[in-house]
Amino acid sequence: MIELRNLTMKYGKLVAVDGLSLRVPRGACYGFIGPNGAGKTTTMRALATLLPPHSGTLAVCGHDVAKAPNDVKRSIGYMPDFFGVYDQLTVAEYLEFFARVYGVPPAKIPARIDDTLAKVRFQVDRDTYIDTLSRGMKQRLALGRAFIHDPPVLILDEPASGLDPRARKDLRLVIGELQDEGKTIFISSHILLELADICDHAAIIELGKLVVAGPIDEILKGVRETRCVAVRLCRPPAQDLVQRLSELPQVTSVSMREATLALELEDSDEAVAQAVAYLIEQGAAVAEVRALESNLEEIFERVTKGEVR
Repeated sequence: MIELRNLTMKYGKLVAVDGLSLRVPRGACYGFIGPNGAGKTTTMRALATLLPPHSGTLAVCGHDVAKAPNDVKRSIGYMPDFFGVYDQLTVAEYLEFFARVYGVPPAKIPARIDDTLAKVRFQVDRDTYIDTLSRGMKQRLALGRAFIHDPPVLILDEPASGLDPRARKDLRLVIGELQDEGKTIFISSHILLELADICDHAAIIELGKLVVAGPIDEILKGVRETRCVAVRLCRPPAQDLVQRLSELPQVTSVSMREATLALELEDSDEAVAQAVAYLIEQGAAVAEVRALESNLEEIFERVTKGEVR
């Protein structure tokens, strides 16, 4: 659905995006991750036809961004990191304006507005003037504006910025529902734990260059050097048992909270089995063993260097 080939973006002598190649498959929720200044917003603006590439190509739904910008605009819903609103319009007037701009048939606009407000869980009367809305309600309205014309692709740049925890939870639910409808979602955020909850693919960039990309499960396998498991016991173990366990060659570290041990081990099933067998041999009553998965924050820390421009 989205394809970038050797994209390079410059501001004068500054190279903001450096030879970026990326493919976002149809129906994916694709997290676009990187530190400030990595080139995320520049890339998204180029995809939205707002910035011309210095070199390379971009395509959305098979349409070349440079050669067929109008086709691209019809195919996407774009929510920028900073967005403008028309304060003297009501909520309904605002959505109607954008529906007409995108060519939604006038007879379908009222129902489209109803559906959009319901999807974003808008909790304010539609006749309310926009300048009286809270930050969270404006954010929901901006997201609704992005898909008022029912595009197959959504490009969302930091959509959770400035939202309180409840509003961020609602936003995750909305994005999940949009993906369930078959939409392809390309989303950036600094809140990596939230992206991990909703994204099935991710790309990490640093200083404008791609560091790693692909399905999140495959990225985890590629960067994981150790495995973490939680072992819940029926009762707290003796402290000397914890010490002896930590000295096993396949065990990197052990921590304990009440009757649960958190083990970091070699990344193999055999290492886990040997550690659990050792606990049982020593008389520990093992009630549960479960994996502690790595998350996007851990991946980010491992694959990036922390460099800034």
